[in-house]
Amino acid sequence: MSTKRKVLRYESPLAPLMERLVREKRAGGYKYDTPARVLVDLDDFLCGTTIASIELPKALVMQWLAQNPHAQASTQQRRIILVRQLARLMIRLGYPAYVPPEGLGPRRSYVFSPRILTREEVHRIIQAVDNLPPSSKSPLRHIILPEVFRLLYGCGFRLSEVLNLKVRDVDLQQGVITVRQGKFGKDRLVPPTMEMVERLRRYAGELEKRTRTRQEPDAYFFPSARQAAWGSSTIYDLFRKALLHCGIPHGGRGKGPRVHDLRHTFAVHRLLKWYEEGADLNAKLPFLVAYLGHKDFTGTQKYLHLTAELFPELTARMNQQFGGVIPQGRQS
Repeated sequence: MSTKRKVLRYESPLAPLMERLVREKRAGGYKYDTPARVLVDLDDFLCGTTIASIELPKALVMQWLAQNPHAQASTQQRRIILVRQLARLMIRLGYPAYVPPEGLGPRRSYVFSPRILTREEVHRIIQAVDNLPPSSKSPLRHIILPEVFRLLYGCGFRLSEVLNLKVRDVDLQQGVITVRQGKFGKDRLVPPTMEMVERLRRYAGELEKRTRTRQEPDAYFFPSARQAAWGSSTIYDLFRKALLHCGIPHGGRGKGPRVHDLRHTFAVHRLLKWYEEGADLNAKLPFLVAYLGHKDFTGTQKYLHLTAELFPELTARMNQQFGGVIPQGRQS
């Protein structure tokens, strides 16, 4: 059974075009959930103006874009891109609209600087989570969270992908996990190691034993006490406590280590392991792209740069062996 999207309603004169934009983007394979919600904000704004026809004047566009001057650059750029998409659709259909030019608004920072944990640090974090006691609000967290964190690191999942897994998505017979509607709106199959599959089998059996109920296919594989999905903020808070327990310093909000850095760490560690095994990286990279759910090689290329920067003593040997598959790190 697919997850139903909340139906969003637009009421301004541009409502039919907003609905059409959402339909077209989703037909093209995009989830387009966040932009659809941002369109509600634009729609509410337009309802409060005197606009009465299908048009998008520059004055109104600039007024709406100026509403949140202190928002993050990424948030402001998201709003600009959204207006640009709507305006281009309107022009294509013959309606007057102002298209925000390229370069408008603050520039986003694309610095890729995750905190790559060492294998020993990952071991300590997992050990800390394994020793997490149950609580009155989460009586089964000591059973659930060790498997959540092992999947984050062991398979490089995004946190939302793990928390939204349903029982039907985890095939413990075939040993395959189905990630439904991932970041780019596509499903993908992820085979964990057999050791991880065995752990999940034991976990599923223990969960049924403790709850005394059979887990239905549409139930969350990692249920909260309310039988819903765990909140990402809850997982992040527990991760911070695990870091503190392990003596791993945290750089503060936005500096990490973050829960998402377990995914980055998985990718870099996988590249290193392939190197240590003498594998052909050129042949292996497409598997990593598919495993991580990247749309193309662009996202995975970042991990090659990271490997080159973090392990410069290996870079020359890897380039020599694999024909320069590891690119040079950024120049300072």
